[in-house]
Amino acid sequence: MPATAPATDYSRVADAIHWLRTHRHAQPTLAELARHMQLSEAHLQRLFTRWAGISPKRFLQSLTLASARERLLGPADLLSISGDLGLSGPGRLHDLFVTFEAMSPGEARSGGAGQVLHWGVHATPFGEALVATSARGVCALHFLAEGEAPTARLQNDWPNARLEHRPDTTTATASALFHAARPAPLALWLKGSNFQLQVWRALLAIPAGRLTSYGALASALGRPSAARAVGHAVAANPLAVVIPCHRIIRASGLPSAYRWGEARKAAIQAWELGGAG
Repeated sequence: MPATAPATDYSRVADAIHWLRTHRHAQPTLAELARHMQLSEAHLQRLFTRWAGISPKRFLQSLTLASARERLLGPADLLSISGDLGLSGPGRLHDLFVTFEAMSPGEARSGGAGQVLHWGVHATPFGEALVATSARGVCALHFLAEGEAPTARLQNDWPNARLEHRPDTTTATASALFHAARPAPLALWLKGSNFQLQVWRALLAIPAGRLTSYGALASALGRPSAARAVGHAVAANPLAVVIPCHRIIRASGLPSAYRWGEARKAAIQAWELGGAG
């Protein structure tokens, strides 16, 4: 994926993506988008393609139901991929080798007592994000809303942990996720119910550039009637992009909600589509 795209491009590209999503049924031209953005067509084309790896036209095409359905993986596809990866073992993500460790029930109940979490706020291709790590792995990655206190959600999730502002240590993690051409192995340390952990692990099996539905994911987990519960687990994902909950849409091909904003979800999908193409 286009790891060299400047993070500062995101705010302008996000505006373009929001406008294209809003007007997608009219199939607007590059000239119409450029007028909205108050940019020349050539500048807009370069800006969008540099950031996303695909042109505005190809992104607009990706918003159609037909395109979304082409990228949808069914339960059998997920089972095959999951079998190849081994859901109980490591997973591949953006060419990033991920190890997945769940904290014990006692550790979860303690609210992080005795743990030291390093945190930092970093520019990413999708806006500013808080990254938090422990001695055992990455435990949080949240995109920040304008004016949001960086550690508010972290303190809520880890009320008894000692939080230390250490952007010097979290920079390496942010770089590995968004900028490194050959990222080093990344360890995740996660707090969740057994079912949430199963769902998050299964999400790691979905390849970049592909999508699946809540129902297909539930069926792949052997719980075909648990699509709603899968949805709740997806919504509780503590690691944006790392655990790719942005790859979940409705079975119809329509987009679904995203805790960090639907426009950002569309942007991440476009970024991955550009890298996968």
